[in-house]
Amino acid sequence: MIKIKTTSAEETVEAGMKLGSLLKRGDIVCLSGSLGTGKTSFTNGIAKALGIQGYITSPTFTIVNEYKGNIPLYHFDVYRIADPGEMFEIGFEEYIDAKGVVVIEWAELIAEILPKDVIRVKISKALQEGTDVRIIEIEGTELSTSQFR
Repeated sequence: MIKIKTTSAEETVEAGMKLGSLLKRGDIVCLSGSLGTGKTSFTNGIAKALGIQGYITSPTFTIVNEYKGNIPLYHFDVYRIADPGEMFEIGFEEYIDAKGVVVIEWAELIAEILPKDVIRVKISKALQEGTDVRIIEIEGTELSTSQFR
């Protein structure tokens, strides 16, 4: 597991950029963390690393946003999904099989339909250290701590 401590939204974006620079087509990044922990900021960093211009917004009401870059990004927010089966109604399996990177906020809500081989990112607030301090834990195949220095 890789553990990163950030002390600002900008550093959270930078951590996302580091992960994004390592991603390849077909990778699935599952984000978990409470409201306001920085999941969308982290996704902004991933998007920048994939060559996507502009600001990424959370698709809370649309469920998925698609972005074109060097590698396409399919950004899901499944917070409002009542049943994982709803994901198939929006063509979820097509995104998973597509030639882009998939980022899923609140991925734990649809864990039962996710492939085994995913990158898991947990973001939590470290309020005892300050209101902007985050701990980002990354687990996934072929990732090493040296890649995040």
